[in-house]
Amino acid sequence: MNQKLFFSILFGVLGALLFIPFLGGVRLFDWDEINFAECSREMVVLGDYLRVHVDFQPFYEKPPFFFWCQSLAMHLFGTNEFAARFPNAVCGIITLIYLYNLGYKLHGHRFGLLWSLAYLGSVTPHLYFRSGIIDPFFNLFIFIGLVNLIFASWKRESLSGIKLPRSVWAYLFIGGFVLGMGINTKGPVAYLIVCLTLGVYWILSRFRWFITPLQFIFYSVAATLISLAWYGLETYLHGPTFIQEFLTYNFRLFKQPDAGHAGFPGYHFVLLLVGCFPASIFAIRGQGPLFIERPYQREFKRWMLILFWVVLILFTIVRSKIVHYSSMCYFPLTYLATLALLQLEDNKIRMNNWMRAGLIVVGGIYVLATLALPLLALFGMDYVRAVADQDAFTQGNLNAQVNWTGWEVLPGLWLLIVLIVSLRWFNQRETSRAIVTLFGGMAVFITLTLWFFIGRIEAISQAAAMRFFESAQGKDVYVKAFGYRSYGPFFYTQKPAVTNPNYYNPDWLVRGKIDKDVWFSQKVTEQTALDSLPGIQKVKEENGFKFFVRKAR
Repeated sequence: MNQKLFFSILFGVLGALLFIPFLGGVRLFDWDEINFAECSREMVVLGDYLRVHVDFQPFYEKPPFFFWCQSLAMHLFGTNEFAARFPNAVCGIITLIYLYNLGYKLHGHRFGLLWSLAYLGSVTPHLYFRSGIIDPFFNLFIFIGLVNLIFASWKRESLSGIKLPRSVWAYLFIGGFVLGMGINTKGPVAYLIVCLTLGVYWILSRFRWFITPLQFIFYSVAATLISLAWYGLETYLHGPTFIQEFLTYNFRLFKQPDAGHAGFPGYHFVLLLVGCFPASIFAIRGQGPLFIERPYQREFKRWMLILFWVVLILFTIVRSKIVHYSSMCYFPLTYLATLALLQLEDNKIRMNNWMRAGLIVVGGIYVLATLALPLLALFGMDYVRAVADQDAFTQGNLNAQVNWTGWEVLPGLWLLIVLIVSLRWFNQRETSRAIVTLFGGMAVFITLTLWFFIGRIEAISQAAAMRFFESAQGKDVYVKAFGYRSYGPFFYTQKPAVTNPNYYNPDWLVRGKIDKDVWFSQKVTEQTALDSLPGIQKVKEENGFKFFVRKAR
């Protein structure tokens, strides 16, 4: 077995061991995880895999590829949390293997190994592969689409030093095809990101044609054909409504904060610095001057710098600030970090004081958070309630009965040891040991933190409402979140297809002549008290939620 195959299998096994176990150990989170899982569940219920629905109405915010993946998993594993998150675990395995092989091609075995390890051992890149959101596949498709276009340009210009066995047109077709899959996953913003990156590179190259206009058209046509396989069919079957509504939705996200997703201008800068720790610390150094020998390696770094800043600036401009938006930066960020890590190993650059400070400060945030949270839960809840928002909903959440044992400090203690040992080895110039300890230790820390904390966070934030919805499974009732937006009443009731269109009229559910009982969930901060209306009875109040029943007469 050759080296590349052995380490590809190794990363596949490692990814499976880290990403797959316990995927179904905690409920899906409102909104995105439950929203996407519900779209996939309704595909299965309706047997309609060409159109996306939520609450059994057309859903115009996302194309269907990720929902197809989740629907397939639901056929295999049932309609549950494991099935909803399983596709991203598979995406994580593919990503680790791809990064190792791409790094091997660009810089050799050690670089590929470190790149995959940096991705695996950084917080948010790792977490996304254990989630049920769209972005991991979307980002991977964009990245592969761009990389193949870069390879096409190198092949065209006969760049020396790198083996590119395919023709220019083959790389363009593969890149365009995969980019088209990205368009089918989350929309034309995939094409926009690539075009902006190409445009900036073209300008910075003083308008040098690194590919010909005809080749760019071919690349775009390849992306368009695969995307038209669905967009075109949707338009043919149902008219242009999806395109119109989808563009309106995305323009609204760009123009104004959507659904409360506002943030300050530096939101994504801070998010990447803290969220992509520890790779983010080394990526800062990786953006500076480095000793890179081969022209194609210098070119690829240039491409990654452009991609990173294009994505970061684009979504800094976008008014809606959502964590997922800057996640495309994870690929260039971890690449730049790996450049710095490899040069640290080769003693071409030194571990300087600000890099140590970055590891201590940002790592310290994680240590303090994971140590303080269980201690506050055990001994300081009165203080937490005093400093938290004083609205009734937040205070109700904090009153949730959660079993804290004290063992939850273990992830924080583990990370503290990892940071101390890795920094000591960096200081002793045992760089290889320090890197493996830091990133391998972080992967373990992320896993431990999920085991100890995620279920308790869910119990505080939403579990009361989700239990209420689950209790409606198998009962012939309507279930409604009144006064707030939630996808829980759809997925966690295992809601059947709607047969009475009056269900979509909230006034009918509250005051009309209903044909079956209606169950309501309401946040305690909602101004309209449902039990003040005739025929509606409050049945329970728990953790910031109130629950009501209106019986059919």
